[in-house]
Amino acid sequence: ENNSPHCIICCDVSFHFLIQVIEDDKAKSTEPFTTGVRGQAPPLVTTTFSVRDQGNASPRFVRCTAYNMPCTADMAKQSQVPLAAVIKPLAILPPDETPPYVVDHGEPGPIRCNRCKAYMCPYMQFIEGGRRFQCGFCSCVTEVPPHYFQHLDHTGKRVDCYDRPELSLGSYEFLATVDYCKNNKLPQPPAFIFLIDVSYNAVKSGMVNIVCQELKTLLDYLPRENPEADSVVRVGFVTYNKVLHFYNVKGSLAQPQMLVVSDVSDMFVPLLDGFLVNVNESRQVIESLLDQIPDMFADTRETETVFGPVIQAGLEALKAADCAGKLFIFHTSLPIAEAPGKLKNREDKKLVGTDKEKSLFQPQGSFYNTLAKDCVAQGCCVDLFLFPNQYVDMTTLGVVPVSTGGSVYKYTYFQAATDQERFLNDLRRDVEKPMGFDAVMRVRTSTGIRATDFFGSFFMSNTTDVELAGLDCDKAITVEFKHDDKLSEDTGALMQCAVLYTSCSGQRRLRVHNMAVNCCSQLADLYRNCETDTIINYFSKFAFRGVLNHPTKTVRDTLVNQCAQILACYRKNCASPSSAGQLILPECMKLLPVYLNCVLKSDVLLPAADVSLDDRAYLRQFISSMDVTETHVFFYPQLLPLTNLDSSSLPVAIRASEERLSKGGVYILETGLHLFLWVGASVQQELLQNLFGTPSFSQIDASMTSLPVLDNPFSKRLREIISNFRAQRPRYMKLMVVKQEDHSELIFRHFLVEDKSASGGASYVDFLCHMHKEIRQLLS
Repeated sequence: ENNSPHCIICCDVSFHFLIQVIEDDKAKSTEPFTTGVRGQAPPLVTTTFSVRDQGNASPRFVRCTAYNMPCTADMAKQSQVPLAAVIKPLAILPPDETPPYVVDHGEPGPIRCNRCKAYMCPYMQFIEGGRRFQCGFCSCVTEVPPHYFQHLDHTGKRVDCYDRPELSLGSYEFLATVDYCKNNKLPQPPAFIFLIDVSYNAVKSGMVNIVCQELKTLLDYLPRENPEADSVVRVGFVTYNKVLHFYNVKGSLAQPQMLVVSDVSDMFVPLLDGFLVNVNESRQVIESLLDQIPDMFADTRETETVFGPVIQAGLEALKAADCAGKLFIFHTSLPIAEAPGKLKNREDKKLVGTDKEKSLFQPQGSFYNTLAKDCVAQGCCVDLFLFPNQYVDMTTLGVVPVSTGGSVYKYTYFQAATDQERFLNDLRRDVEKPMGFDAVMRVRTSTGIRATDFFGSFFMSNTTDVELAGLDCDKAITVEFKHDDKLSEDTGALMQCAVLYTSCSGQRRLRVHNMAVNCCSQLADLYRNCETDTIINYFSKFAFRGVLNHPTKTVRDTLVNQCAQILACYRKNCASPSSAGQLILPECMKLLPVYLNCVLKSDVLLPAADVSLDDRAYLRQFISSMDVTETHVFFYPQLLPLTNLDSSSLPVAIRASEERLSKGGVYILETGLHLFLWVGASVQQELLQNLFGTPSFSQIDASMTSLPVLDNPFSKRLREIISNFRAQRPRYMKLMVVKQEDHSELIFRHFLVEDKSASGGASYVDFLCHMHKEIRQLLS
């Protein structure tokens, strides 16, 4: 049955979908995307387009799995299409789009619905000549305060509608009043604390030296709101191995002073004045310290490290200064020294693929969960830069960064010569990027649906408030919605995401994103308005969280089953009758099987033998806060042929499969984390000369991490393409040159996701046939 001619023919036809779908979308998206029309699906994430906000949030801030929601819970259950939104509240907009306006209502603060507390937005209906408004979310009627009153025109709109961002736009900010601040007092500006591991491995790898040199430059790039003004972010410095060294860098000192805390079981900050300082007031003392640290520990023999007390030290310093902030921790090894948060090596490859595997994704003990909770309460966000040479228990070390809205950066087997560029670019971006502190996010919805589940890097102490010690411009939160009543086709469904945060200058603000989608009573309308890339973002986060409680095989089977149900429901209720041999996919879900297969055979769900537990834990945490653009290229990498680079536009991508590579070609592949340049064994000499400065294939140095700067159009264009790729992604991608037949081809092949994988993952053809079989079983 599996080999029936229909199935094969059909698989063959659907083969050309991927690149075709992406190219078709680019061709039809020539005009700016305007957000005024309710329930209109935006262009794909692979398309470059501009956005005009006309009352709904830009897709750069919010993307939905369905822009036409089923009216009833039964219909949603029947289709199995997940109803979710991926929200990136502080996303950076391209230069030609206006960032959200800041609205200042002065002393009284933002206007809100009396009952559900939704903020003023385009979905509020003014009535009684403008004296009251009816809430679009809960229908409650609220008095308009006298200072906000305005007359209505003949259509019932306020005459100042287009002068006020909150009445005419999908996204905007309010200045928050003191009522929105902790303990009812305005916040201090945030602080950055740098905590550097100075154990033997850290010094020997060159990490300590590189960090200290770089920080001298980076202090000029601390985040600020006004590019002209100095940053108000204060800084502090700690070094550690088994004990902690705090530094007094007060501007009036001739030399920095070191204070050692060796009792790590009860962490305290040994100085108040002079630990957190303003860069301009203490520059010389700080530079002197950064020059001295590498020398002070150059001959260290101390190999053991602590980790828990390091976070506690930063947290205590922020508490003492009564401010929020971020800890930058540079760490190398499993913390086995006697201290709170001490860990043991529990790496056990024998558990992989068994029912006990899930324990490897769960942290050791409860120490770090409790610490994370304390950090969130203070607005202390933790970013971890890891330089491991062996197992470090990424699962447990990642608990605090993930719970505080922080990031983890991992440089396994770090070597200064080849990894310095990637590390420094990541660090620079991490220090400079716009972010908010001490944030809380709430998603309100109109009657009929509610937000029931959240995925991302944050902490929740109740069912509604997403607490983020830090929230940066790269972090996305995926929110799932469920019905609690019927929706109506007339009113559609509304959601409002409000994030209260402290800006890098210490200002308390509210950022609001509004989104309205259509509602339908016909399944065909649902299937016409879905977005597969967003569905995959949801599925991957759902599955990667599932491995905490279920065997990976169960998680994979659940995904396949839900996907088969989505497609079977379409086949049964929406497709025109045709022979059972054909696989029929909805237009906007043509790519669901190919993408789903990529999630199923990812390292987290189906690891090859050489994938470490730390790598899997790292990816599991990393993906939890990705937006739709990032999950798209992570699961289905972009593979471009480089034979013809004449035009200013990018070459059209090809399918990620080995059969697409020709011996005479050069290809570039990027995943958002990795960047490969694959060189065929019989590439023309002229091309090799232009790219590598040598005509001979055997003389290409495969260990190079950047292309030689050669004065020819081909070299210039390729280097431009690479730097454009890097600029688009939150992480810096190190270039890896792969020569055909070389050992490194094994790594490269792992990303050719349409082929069978080394870990036993299905090829796209086989998976499509498997999927077809599952759907037929459901239908019969």
